[in-house]
Amino acid sequence: MIKVVALIRRKPGLSREEFLRFWQEEHPPLVLALPGLRGYRQNPAIEHRKTWPWDGCAELWFDDVRAVKAAFESPEADPLREHEEAFIGELEWFLASETDLLSPSSAA
Repeated sequence: MIKVVALIRRKPGLSREEFLRFWQEEHPPLVLALPGLRGYRQNPAIEHRKTWPWDGCAELWFDDVRAVKAAFESPEADPLREHEEAFIGELEWFLASETDLLSPSSAA
């Protein structure tokens, strides 16, 4: 399993509430339409007195690198990219594998 990890900074001028509405309400159906997608997780940064360098992180799981390439070259990826222009100011991403050292479900 391969994961796309995307670090996201909201577009300048967008409030946190506006950003979260775009990302958490409007964006998921577009991501879920990607062929070969096995999992999707959003990790919005919590509100804090500190200003975080990123507003959140998204994780998208695929079977392998070929599946990632096919998904983002598919016609279903075009509306996703268009929508991102409305609320994402900066996006950095990488492909990763996972090593579970402690699963949240096993922590007591």
